[in-house]
Amino acid sequence: MLVADMVHPYVYRNGFPQGLPELDLVLSAGDIPGYFLEFLATTLTVPVVYVPGNHNDEYINEGSGRHLPQGVINADGRVISAAGLRIAGWGGVPRYRDGENQYTAAQARWGLGKLAWQARGGVDIFLTHAPPTGPHAGSDYAHRGCEFISGFIEKRRPKLVVHGHIHEYEGKKVSYTDEASGAQVINAYGYHILELAQQDERLLAKVGAGD
Repeated sequence: MLVADMVHPYVYRNGFPQGLPELDLVLSAGDIPGYFLEFLATTLTVPVVYVPGNHNDEYINEGSGRHLPQGVINADGRVISAAGLRIAGWGGVPRYRDGENQYTAAQARWGLGKLAWQARGGVDIFLTHAPPTGPHAGSDYAHRGCEFISGFIEKRRPKLVVHGHIHEYEGKKVSYTDEASGAQVINAYGYHILELAQQDERLLAKVGAGD
């Protein structure tokens, strides 16, 4: 299951996950509150993997102070393994104003270069908050695509790219195939159910409920 950018009422409800197929993994592509991530982790018995968005709302303020959500896996800036898949993570967005979780071009070049080195053995999924350049990039400066994300995709050729940050589709499809790498790129805004299937050396994803 994919989530990003909002607390979807169909997921954050009593009785969840009734009505959904059996799940193997949750991927959160950013700007999901920490309490919602913990809800997913305590309600499901599968790995919940996330990267932070640009609103810095993954933190939880309670008791002893401010802390990151418990029982979930932060993949930001590293390669992790979950549900039999290798996942590379990159949170935040290209800088558009003063604020946390926004990176300069130099920081993106260095950070994604380091991540590409970690992913030199290949990855199945690239989980990022900002979109790559291309069809899913927003029309405004704050939601523009990141060329260094596109560079990582072309260099490491993940089978699937999952991003958030783009709230309005502007007539765009939920997913497309990147011509340079062959990766399927999916905007996770809201929630989506994916059916993954291996075909030759490709990982094919069928987008289901929530689109």
